Amino acid sequence: MTEHHDVVVRRQDQDPRDQDGLASLLAAYHLQTQAEKGQRVADVDRLPERYRAEILDPAAAFADDAVLVASSGQAVVGCVVVTAPVDGRCEIKRLWTAPELRGRGIASGLVDAALAQAADSGAGTVRLSVWQWRAGAIALYERLGFTATDSWDGRDQLVCMERAV
Repeated sequence: MTEHHDVVVRRQDQDPRDQDGLASLLAAYHLQTQAEKGQRVADVDRLPERYRAEILDPAAAFADDAVLVASSGQAVVGCVVVTAPVDGRCEIKRLWTAPELRGRGIASGLVDAALAQAADSGAGTVRLSVWQWRAGAIALYERLGFTATDSWDGRDQLVCMERAV
């Protein structure tokens, strides 16, 4: 568990009451991402099935992964997923902070906790992919020691990054 001002970062499975807040954050993440890709959808029901599955049942969608949440009081205000290690690597996915709370260090706290989770799981490297238009996220990752690397994902406009833990 990590504390950052009035925000606490912890594993989501420590409090099942987080499920609704986590689902809301994942919905916001996917709806915003679709809009940024020029594929705006009106609501969660119109998202691709794989994204709807994450929103409807995060516990099942990320059953093999560690889901970390940032909370302030009773509200879940940020999340990140750390995949189980494969070949000594974990991946960070779905980093999202409530837009009205950005700039308060919540995302940095989530990434720090994700790096600790990866180290605890035995990973030597953490990687991630981020859309190239998310300049703020790329700058955050660079500040936290991530560097661009060759892509492992064939989708256009993705920046792949990694760092040692």
